[in-house]
Amino acid sequence: MTEALKATMPAGKYFYDDLQVGAFFRTGRITVTESHIVAYAGMSGDFFDVHMDDRFAREQGFPGRIAHGLLGLALIDGLKNRADVQLQAIASLGWSDWSFKAPILAGDNIGATISIMDMRLTSSGDRGIAHLGFDVRNQDGVMVQSGRNALLMRRGSGN
Repeated sequence: MTEALKATMPAGKYFYDDLQVGAFFRTGRITVTESHIVAYAGMSGDFFDVHMDDRFAREQGFPGRIAHGLLGLALIDGLKNRADVQLQAIASLGWSDWSFKAPILAGDNIGATISIMDMRLTSSGDRGIAHLGFDVRNQDGVMVQSGRNALLMRRGSGN
């Protein structure tokens, strides 16, 4: 892979035809709060003790209550959609190989590096599918989540 293909993508709008495998960008960051965890529990109905009971979480070896793994994924998807690199998407086609590597705690500040892993045109050729790789890290540089997202994108050129 050439160095140009490993370069950070500058801010701007990117259609499928503007992407290159190996290019990447970084999202902004968000601090996960107790309010996020409680609101997500209420919205999802997931009141599992490790998310709601500090003592239980500590008894399981965690430093305290932990955020829902899917809350982390949802927050990262939001950061992707608010990034300076604006992917001209139509729809998310799915998430795969998503791993919860380390707990996300209230007070953690998370962000992602998103890489263009693979690309292909749809069968009609009027749209493209980009496979994005996510490396999600907290404020200490610890990888807390990773995985892939298939994104249906508009064709054209934006930069």
